[in-house]
Amino acid sequence: MTREAKFLFQTLVFILLLAAVVSWAAPDLSPISDITNRNTIMENTSAETKGFYSFKMKSVDGKDVDFSQYKGKKVLVVNTASECGYTKQYADLQKLHETYGNKVIVLGFPANNFGGQEPGSNEDIAAFCQKNFGVTFPLFEKISVVGDDRAPLYTWLEQNSPNKDKPSWNFCKYLINEQGKVVAFFPSKVNPMGEELIAAIK
Repeated sequence: MTREAKFLFQTLVFILLLAAVVSWAAPDLSPISDITNRNTIMENTSAETKGFYSFKMKSVDGKDVDFSQYKGKKVLVVNTASECGYTKQYADLQKLHETYGNKVIVLGFPANNFGGQEPGSNEDIAAFCQKNFGVTFPLFEKISVVGDDRAPLYTWLEQNSPNKDKPSWNFCKYLINEQGKVVAFFPSKVNPMGEELIAAIK
């Protein structure tokens, strides 16, 4: 064997040995990948299957509210604001609550997402609603209803509404039936005491 051939042979043996060592030492990343994929699937499944009655949120005065208490009744979820052209709908929401409270529960969620029209604190909002409209239906602490910081409830509402609807302005309304399913979405312009909404809750 010539010197050149011997050198090539030794180089080839070295490369093969090196490849074997690297293959033996390298960690198997497939289990990690499998775990990540399983976690992603579980998270997505959880978001899709989480029910309306499993939510727990804070009222405008800081008390815990368990949505399981709303089982068996229709629920109207409304994102509200104190300085909006539709703010007068508070009066109609209160009237709906008083007139059809045996059929539907009105839940108000103050939000500052649209036009900065809900700038006040929770205390300010509660006082405003009581003074101007005599609101007695449940009001919740101020939240975000759109965007990356939106409350999980509003993520669920969008995912489970018939047309994947999400609020485009203040006083949009989701109707949930007695089984906890989103059955209708009403834009801001639909009056809470209007024929369209009343027909849906009867």
